[in-house]
Amino acid sequence: MSMEIAGFDTEAFVRATLAEDLGDAGDITSAAVIPADARFHGVMDSRDAIVVAGLDIAAAFFRTLDAGVEIEMLAKDGDQVSAGTDLMRLSGLARGMLTAERSALNTVQHLSGIATLTRLYVDAIADTGTILLDTRKTIPGLRVLEKYATRMGGAQNHRMGLWDAAMIKDNHVAVAGGVSEAVRRAKDAGIASIILEVDRVDQIEPGLAAGATHLLLDNMSVSELRAAVSLVAGRVPTEASGGVNLDTIRGIAETGVTYVSVGRITQSAPAADIGLDLASA
Repeated sequence: MSMEIAGFDTEAFVRATLAEDLGDAGDITSAAVIPADARFHGVMDSRDAIVVAGLDIAAAFFRTLDAGVEIEMLAKDGDQVSAGTDLMRLSGLARGMLTAERSALNTVQHLSGIATLTRLYVDAIADTGTILLDTRKTIPGLRVLEKYATRMGGAQNHRMGLWDAAMIKDNHVAVAGGVSEAVRRAKDAGIASIILEVDRVDQIEPGLAAGATHLLLDNMSVSELRAAVSLVAGRVPTEASGGVNLDTIRGIAETGVTYVSVGRITQSAPAADIGLDLASA
């Protein structure tokens, strides 16, 4: 059985993904070329050094098309492995294994790519005390999976959707008529968690006075971040966002912010190079 990911229906995902690939006619290549009783013994391996994510979901594709497939897991999600590491051995009906191959690899390549990039960012701020957060910059329909992958890489999930916290951004402020008014309205609505985006230090005190419980410090310079952290003085968590990359994140973290959020880890992670090859029985 695949491991459970909170809020994610593995069975439905596998069904929908296979349906997309199979269409009405099915895998016409395997049906024509591969005898019905032929067996496939394969090894999934990583060609790069990666952080593994999505291995159990990949296995679910093979199990769906051959309930009797034998799968030996050689790694687990969250593992940091070197190039050339075998991740999974499988043995099953060749038609089912080859039909499932692309969907399984697409999933584990994408999620492992996110986990791998996330770990680079986590390592870059090691020992600063600052926590890496992910964002809502995810592929539509894949948020739960992609945020699972960032967890495997060592990030902390932040805002699974529009429903779990108020996030007052510049456009909200502009329409509402100011920082104080926007925050006051969110507080009056009974929202407990009110994140306020500010891009100037002079917006901080009005926002806190109105009831903001978390400050998103948007595209501030390192000196501005230091001033903001000093002014807030621990009254609420602070989060730096915008302009964050592997070259800048450590300097940002060293300003003393509570969090750094990085959209790149989900939005721009390259797929990991993982393959499935025929092995001797």
